[in-house]
Amino acid sequence: MATIDRIAQGNIKRYFRAKKKLNTPGLVSHITQRSTGRSPMFIEDDDYLCLIGLLKEIAEKYDLKIFAFCAMPNHIHLLLAPREPNLYDAMRDLFSRYVAKFNRKFERKGHLVGSPYRQAICFDDSYLLTASLYIHLNPVKAGLSDSVVDYRWSSSKLYCLDDAPESFVDPFFILRLLSSSIPAAKERYRLLLKNGGGLETEHVLEQEDAISRFRSRLSETFPKLFNRLGEKNRTSEYSGLDLLSQESLENRIEDLRHGRLPGRPESRKARKFLVEQLIARGYKRSEIAAHLGVSRKTVYNWLNSNFP
Repeated sequence: MATIDRIAQGNIKRYFRAKKKLNTPGLVSHITQRSTGRSPMFIEDDDYLCLIGLLKEIAEKYDLKIFAFCAMPNHIHLLLAPREPNLYDAMRDLFSRYVAKFNRKFERKGHLVGSPYRQAICFDDSYLLTASLYIHLNPVKAGLSDSVVDYRWSSSKLYCLDDAPESFVDPFFILRLLSSSIPAAKERYRLLLKNGGGLETEHVLEQEDAISRFRSRLSETFPKLFNRLGEKNRTSEYSGLDLLSQESLENRIEDLRHGRLPGRPESRKARKFLVEQLIARGYKRSEIAAHLGVSRKTVYNWLNSNFP
């Protein structure tokens, strides 16, 4: 069975991979690539401009939807979705062309990037929004800039400035998660950046669940917003995956714990669906049992229930 089908059916872990990447059209991914060891990926302003120019060319050539980006001295973040099954080719083209130009410019040989790029799938709206905020906050957290907007090598201006120019980067899909009015959405995005800048974050290249942890902290600061994001999952609709948002998932867990599920047989279907959703996000069956306060055998029985 294809990996994308296993995700849709709730039979695969939270997807964060350097290998076995998904190539599915419409799937929104957070792509990260870092340089080898302590080597810089960018040295001069022209290097950043070169990468951004190549990214624009690659987006047009391979029909990629670019939602956000940030180039840092030794790594890069991309938030994107392919419209065709060509993500492998697009990323190989992007990074190989940049490395060739960098090596030629500085008369160097060897690898500039140390390993395959990493891909984390954005399953729902709150994760996608959090990933975008994380990406734009990265230079401030690293001490490279005093403000998000002042950092030149990211898409932050498109999200924050009311008079932002047109770009090959599309900020509107994410901004419309905050409001149908773009000026209002940008104001809310700026507020999220301001408050998010004061929250603790882990490094996503070191901690696979850094975005999820950051999302939890943001949801505690903005509970109404994140509850609303859980009501409609536009990211899931865009990718074609039938997955609950994190907020809806947590609400259903609370309903189960407090006996608020519907009566039989609907309750049995609801329990099975809940277990499938938790598995899709990377929980082991033993973790699900502990999380729900039931035995592993009970989880197994729920998961293997058949209904007419």
